[in-house]
Amino acid sequence: MIKKTCSPRFILLALPAVLLFAAQGSSQFIEAGAIPLFGYQIVNVYPHSSLSCTQGLVYDEGVLYEGTGLYGRSTLRRVDLETGRVLQQTNLKSTLFGEGVALWKDRIIQLTWQSGLGLVYGKENLTGIGNFSYQTEGWGITSDGKRLIMSDGTDILHILDPESFAEKGHIKVTANGTPLKGLNELEYIKGQIYANVWPTNWIVIISPESGEVKGKINLQGILQENDIQGSNVDVLNGIAYDAKEDRLFVTGKLWPKLFEIKLMPEVGSD
Repeated sequence: MIKKTCSPRFILLALPAVLLFAAQGSSQFIEAGAIPLFGYQIVNVYPHSSLSCTQGLVYDEGVLYEGTGLYGRSTLRRVDLETGRVLQQTNLKSTLFGEGVALWKDRIIQLTWQSGLGLVYGKENLTGIGNFSYQTEGWGITSDGKRLIMSDGTDILHILDPESFAEKGHIKVTANGTPLKGLNELEYIKGQIYANVWPTNWIVIISPESGEVKGKINLQGILQENDIQGSNVDVLNGIAYDAKEDRLFVTGKLWPKLFEIKLMPEVGSD
């Protein structure tokens, strides 16, 4: 399966939405139908490394845990939210392309793209303490507090046991009755699964019970022209949630900024 590799291209601003949807097959079905469309308000803007090929993002107690990609440049890092400063970093082997990250108790789980290998770290020191294998590609991962939920770039979300990492089931995701492929970085928020849809500007809100897309957010234009001058920004990717303060954070690959946004009441459906 083809996937972006943080190449220097201006997908978000250079391509019209119809071409982005065509690039990912059934993603165009987000646009049509009766899926509620939510607006957003920018609450805060924080620095983000424009060298960070963001593949996974999660918030915990004032810091972000970020997984970055590319062969020879993949990392797991602890990042200060307010300043964007890297507080601690672990480098992956050059043969691994880092992907999504999730918290489970005192551990951090990180996927790799095509190696079929998941990595387990101690949260406090980012030291590797184990690994596990899976049969698909690894894209995004999150936890609902009881299980892990993993994406592989298709329309299927895999349910994993957080201790054994055995697959316990799956969720088939549909938008307007059509399988929705390209599911990427994930975050579990208030009983729903939020997912970036690669390679578009859309975030979708998925029911974990039915797999149906229940809401959509279009973040095209959140980065302005002056945000990207001199930068090789890539696609929107990265969703993190602060449950205590009800704060939602989004960013993208090689983006110079990370945004705290507030979702607005439904603005309509197409």
